[in-house]
Amino acid sequence: MTPPASPTPDPARPATDGLNPLLHEPNRLGILTALLSHRDGLSFTELKERLALTDGNLSRHLSTLQENGLVDIRKGMNGRRPLTTVRLTAAGRRRFLDYLELLEGIVTTALATAETPEPAPGGVGLNPA
Repeated sequence: MTPPASPTPDPARPATDGLNPLLHEPNRLGILTALLSHRDGLSFTELKERLALTDGNLSRHLSTLQENGLVDIRKGMNGRRPLTTVRLTAAGRRRFLDYLELLEGIVTTALATAETPEPAPGGVGLNPA
């Protein structure tokens, strides 16, 4: 089955209409981006260091992502030390990839609009630079 065609953008609606605060919050966006390229997940410590977050801040964001089915959090041991590993769920991976496509569309539209020259005043002649 082929995926549905992307809807034609509605110029009357803001391009950012589809932004999802759950995914778009900067720290959660960073977490999801880091996990996307690590299918086996990352440790809590690796995520904390990569994103320069405190334990409490990272923990809260991970809880939010877990409650929404985006990440799986596993607690175990590495020798005698506790090890918390975080990875994207299959649904979380698909949802985040879909969201990245949405963001790519927003950026593409913005760039295309920015590259369109403005008409000259009165619609005649060249636009002075």
